[in-house]
Amino acid sequence: MPEPAYNVLFLCTGNSARSILAEAMLNKEGGGRFRAFSAGSRPKGEPHPMALQVLRESDYPTEGLRSKSWEEFAGPDAPVMDFVFTVCDNAAGEACPYWPGQPVTAHWGIEDPAAAESSEMERKRAFVTAQRYLKNRIAAFVALPLGSLDQVALSSKVREIGQMAGATSARPEVA
Repeated sequence: MPEPAYNVLFLCTGNSARSILAEAMLNKEGGGRFRAFSAGSRPKGEPHPMALQVLRESDYPTEGLRSKSWEEFAGPDAPVMDFVFTVCDNAAGEACPYWPGQPVTAHWGIEDPAAAESSEMERKRAFVTAQRYLKNRIAAFVALPLGSLDQVALSSKVREIGQMAGATSARPEVA
């Protein structure tokens, strides 16, 4: 019997860059074992164009990616999340909605590439760097033996992943 797909929600304040990158990458890298989603507390309304460009240039699908409120995932008709990861320090510090199903949570904060105020080339470099840090975290996450870890060990492992290179905060609490 195949293992069920795990639902993973990536949260950021604007849901236009880091969380969008993570959603697209996990949906591809997860090989059908994961269904990734993203949302924000104050969504910008659309994905950042540079996030979409960097994803396309790295052969990640961008169809259907959109900036949306985290309230969309807190309602009774929303998919039950198995994991909720914040990817920005602001979202980690906010009071999040109640997530049904008691998902495993962790903070995977990295610098906001959309905040880069410089040349076009340097802004793109910021997005590529964010993508690289997220890809490393996602690779470590998908390699975890999820079916054989208890809740405490799993929580510890996903928090350790959040401390990999590029981490912006040592705050382990989230959601």
